[in-house]
Amino acid sequence: MRQESTNKITALYVRLSNDDEREGESNSITNQKKMLSKYASEHNLRSTQFYIDDGISGTTFNRKGFQAMLTDIEAGLVGTVIVKDMSRFGRDYLQVGLYTDIMFPEHNIHFIAINDGVDSEKGDNEFTPFRNIINEWYAKDTSKKIRAVFNAKGMSGVPLATTPPYGYIKDPEDPHHWIVDETTAIVVQRMFQLTIEGYGPVQIAKLLEKEQILTPAHYSISQGRNVNTQLPKSPYYWSDRTIANLLEKQEYLGHTVNFRTTTKSYKDKRKVCRDKKDWVIFENTHEAIIEQSVFDTVQSLRQHKRRPTKQEALPLFSGLLFCADCGQKLYFCRGKSV
Repeated sequence: MRQESTNKITALYVRLSNDDEREGESNSITNQKKMLSKYASEHNLRSTQFYIDDGISGTTFNRKGFQAMLTDIEAGLVGTVIVKDMSRFGRDYLQVGLYTDIMFPEHNIHFIAINDGVDSEKGDNEFTPFRNIINEWYAKDTSKKIRAVFNAKGMSGVPLATTPPYGYIKDPEDPHHWIVDETTAIVVQRMFQLTIEGYGPVQIAKLLEKEQILTPAHYSISQGRNVNTQLPKSPYYWSDRTIANLLEKQEYLGHTVNFRTTTKSYKDKRKVCRDKKDWVIFENTHEAIIEQSVFDTVQSLRQHKRRPTKQEALPLFSGLLFCADCGQKLYFCRGKSV
């Protein structure tokens, strides 16, 4: 093999998806890095740089590490790309071919897939297109199996949501069961009460921000939990869309709602909303935060886009408006005596 005559980067690309972890330690990020580093060293390929995607499916190419590598390739910084095998590069044979057969040659990239015997400097490997198709078939078959398990789990009444709705937390003794989080349940109850009193989502959001109530994402972080959503610009910045979504959650009635969303295909992981008729609801699976009558009143008010004046509004808790312990309205003091 030739020695690199330029100072261009030797890109060592490694990828692992959650599904790949089932194949064992051989596909781990650590072992991929060791293999690629050893190969580069033995073949006198210098200026190595790792581009890593951990926990990302090979059916999508919208990966942070992969896109960073493409950016450097287009900037003329990369001379060689090395992967463990073609499946690490990707599992969509059309997209893989687009990069390896068109983009890489256009940018004079020396491409190597170690275990598959692919080396662009040694000419075409006739079996590579078939191997790419097999890699895609593997991804499709894995997706079918995962979807079947997912559907069976959802139809059994186990919550499919990885994170309980705002107002609940996972039961330490049973992660599939939700229990009330007293701190945030109070905020949820207050949202419903304010809606009945005539406040809209925008007004409620501004009120919570003014009172410096942590948003759901920032509250989770404050409790040491991870979040997979983009954080608001401020810990206290509530959007009206967030309020509206929370006001529609039947989970607050004590129900489990599964199959709210789906994906278009195993290649497109973006979530799309299902029609409500396709939801599967299991009633009374956990403690309710909101009574049915209150929930129905709020849905009716929001559907007709008319809210009663504060004089017309009925109290949320049968006329018990103030807590004897602190003087605040009862929805601030869930469980207190009056």
